[in-house]
Amino acid sequence: MQNPYLPIPVRIDKATIETEDRNLKTFKFVYVNPEDEAKFQYKAGQFGELSVTGKGEIPIGIASSPTEKGYVMFTVNKVGLVSTALHNMKEGDIMGIRGPLGNWYPWERMEGKNIVIIGGGFAFTTLRSSIVMLLDPENRKKFGDIHVVYGARSPGMLLYRDELAEWEARDDINMHITVDGTDDPDWKYNVGFVPSITEEKAPKGDDDTFAIVCGPPIMIKFTQPVLDKLGYKHDHIIMSLENRMKCGIGMCGRCNIGKEFVCKDGPVFTLEELNSIPKEY
Repeated sequence: MQNPYLPIPVRIDKATIETEDRNLKTFKFVYVNPEDEAKFQYKAGQFGELSVTGKGEIPIGIASSPTEKGYVMFTVNKVGLVSTALHNMKEGDIMGIRGPLGNWYPWERMEGKNIVIIGGGFAFTTLRSSIVMLLDPENRKKFGDIHVVYGARSPGMLLYRDELAEWEARDDINMHITVDGTDDPDWKYNVGFVPSITEEKAPKGDDDTFAIVCGPPIMIKFTQPVLDKLGYKHDHIIMSLENRMKCGIGMCGRCNIGKEFVCKDGPVFTLEELNSIPKEY
């Protein structure tokens, strides 16, 4: 039996600063042992534990898509001991990843359906994985219309800006990029909070439309009533409780909400499922 706490060694191939405050950095890891790639087969929505020797490990959503082969990517917010140590590491350094962990967005159930992706701030990482997967030529034909509402505090805090521009230029995805506010005279997208832009831009809910929501709690709190107003059924609203992820396998007992262990039973739940557990998320 394989030790579930044993990380796979990876090398930092590239590190990219994403935001103007320099606190968000995307790491592209390549496998030290190429055969380990087969052990880390994941689906969009899953997460991994990033481990730095002598510092510990942290759970982070996977930012790369399963369709991107030969490497795996994570975007890390510098907020604590492990993430700060990781930010200080250099390209070529070796560290560990453990996983893939948790469940994923129910892609099989959503085949043939329209998808609205709603995200805010740092939580856009697993949504990036989802968008790249959906836009892959082999996958795009399996789904209906795709809308993306993505917001950040300011233009300089948006993640993956080059890719956002590429997606914006495509005719098979409807991008609705927004910022809370800006004094940039060249800003050509939306200004406003994610919930209000969702109400303005997202399609009405019906049996053929699902909403995937991932973002800070305050964004989720005010987006949920908007989706209710638009007519989305609660089993068609998919949410990720990434802020409750801990050890990744439900052993430390710190991720449970009622009888559910977010690391093992989630982090992805429908709103209908969340309605049946304590509101501790």
